[in-house]
Amino acid sequence: MSKKVIAMLAIASLFIVATGCSNKEANSNKTSVASKVEVDTTITLGDTIVVDGEGVVVEKNKVTINSSGTYSISGTLRDGQIEVNAGDEDNVQLILNGVNITNSTSSGIYVANSKNTYVILEDGTSNEVTDGENYIFEDISTDEPNAAIFSKSDLFISGTGSLKVNAKYNNGITSKDDLEIADGTISIDSVADGIRGRDSITISSGNIIINSQGDGMKSNNDEDTEKGYVLIEGGTINITSGEDGIQAETVATITGGDITINSGGGNENTSKVHSDFRGFGKTQGAAVEQDEEIDTTSTKAIKAAVNVKIDGGNININSADDSIHSNDKVEINGGTINIISGDDGIHADSTIDVNKGDIIIVKSYEGIEAETININDGNIKVTASDDGVNASGGNDGSSINGRPGQNNFASAGKGTININGGKIVVDASGDGLDANGSIYMKDGTVIVNGPEDNGNGSLDYDGEFQITGGLLIASGSSGMAQSPSETSSQNSINIFSAIQANTLVRVEDSSGNEVVTFVSSKNVQSVVISSANIKIGETYKVYTGGTSTGSVNDGIYSEGSYSDGTELESFTVSGVVTNIGQVTGGFGGPGAGIPGQGEFPGGEMPKRP
Repeated sequence: MSKKVIAMLAIASLFIVATGCSNKEANSNKTSVASKVEVDTTITLGDTIVVDGEGVVVEKNKVTINSSGTYSISGTLRDGQIEVNAGDEDNVQLILNGVNITNSTSSGIYVANSKNTYVILEDGTSNEVTDGENYIFEDISTDEPNAAIFSKSDLFISGTGSLKVNAKYNNGITSKDDLEIADGTISIDSVADGIRGRDSITISSGNIIINSQGDGMKSNNDEDTEKGYVLIEGGTINITSGEDGIQAETVATITGGDITINSGGGNENTSKVHSDFRGFGKTQGAAVEQDEEIDTTSTKAIKAAVNVKIDGGNININSADDSIHSNDKVEINGGTINIISGDDGIHADSTIDVNKGDIIIVKSYEGIEAETININDGNIKVTASDDGVNASGGNDGSSINGRPGQNNFASAGKGTININGGKIVVDASGDGLDANGSIYMKDGTVIVNGPEDNGNGSLDYDGEFQITGGLLIASGSSGMAQSPSETSSQNSINIFSAIQANTLVRVEDSSGNEVVTFVSSKNVQSVVISSANIKIGETYKVYTGGTSTGSVNDGIYSEGSYSDGTELESFTVSGVVTNIGQVTGGFGGPGAGIPGQGEFPGGEMPKRP
């Protein structure tokens, strides 16, 4: 097969789709290369560089392409460079047809000027670009090029071949404008950032492996609010980064793909040592945990200054710092997200919206944290060594240009959790649901396996907890126990009893019909239950222990029969909040055996000092 035909097939694999959407959510509108383009010039690298065609100047081991066209390049270039220095309106296509390029003092491929440069990885070929540890620049006033593959113009990479980039000086692949990857198997080892597109990065397909000492991917234009974004539409992406996995100066959007990120050495390498002053001296409305910094390097997995938007994809994260972080908003509309975090699982300084998707936070300090948290749908599981879902006013200082943990939330009375649907399962050593302001629940299912120590509670709020629908089961210690507020239109009960872990708690009506059968994975002293089936004027019984033949999901039993339980109490619901039993001793740290604050009028505890 001729080189001309091979090139035509290679270019046919290039697809840069112009969607016409806003660049924050989609991508830039770039003109596609025609599906059938003949090769204008072939360049064969070696001890002697052979050029067949026009538009090329060879000087020693430097190949300069100075006009538009399609160039097929093959062979080995030792200590040399492919430079594109064409006109402002020139489109240049570089077909890498099995190249090995090394340059000990500069970039292996350098695009000094063009309108657009397209790098096509020929089908079935392996290509490699390596730079050196020390660059020699043309004059002392510049520090560019500074990546193994560096472009001052828009850069597009496609094709079904492979490309290995060894960046020993700085970044792996850099574009000072837009950078798009449509296909290819790309492997990058970098002493700094893996992929950097100043104006934007768009990944639509391909198999990308990044091992970087700096950020995995970064778009850093901070001068134009329409730029500085990262968009991932598909592909398989595996990032191991010393610093942030993906960083966007404006918006990071994920609509598809399989993405794996290990940032900062993973959760065991967290830069924060959390020291909590909680319990009976905990100050309401202000976070008093102190984050001692061992290292000021930002090691988040996905980070953006304006918005992190996830519409789909499969995302697996193991991060030393926050796994998903925005200085403003996080929006999750779909996808599957698995998180292991050394700090927050999902953090936004302003708002987190969960509209759909499957989210599993296997490990975190605080699971989900923002000033306002809106959960409208989705399946969420959170495990946290401190608070599970925390609505606090302000920011935590771990922003784009700030070091992690430099500030703390400290805005009394602010912070709202809105639960309008979905399923939330929380396992928290601190507070389960914690709002410096109020909690509002209209629908959905919330299950909290809260703290065993009495310095925290399964529910913690300063304003009100108004529940009008859905199912709430919140178990934990009794020392700081709170129930939903009297302003609720749906009734609730708070069961105070020392209950061993894995012991069933069952509530049934006067006819023996099940209201709830639940089992906590922890030793608890308070179980709050709110359900539409708890009605004023009706009589109910509470049992502990026993067995159920029903199926269990996240601690809730369904169907089946219950037997051999011990009746704790029979009661009649006379108000919005009904307290049952009392704790006479048993589990917990300081304050164990103290009746829960749910016994106070309205089911609310007195304000803590």
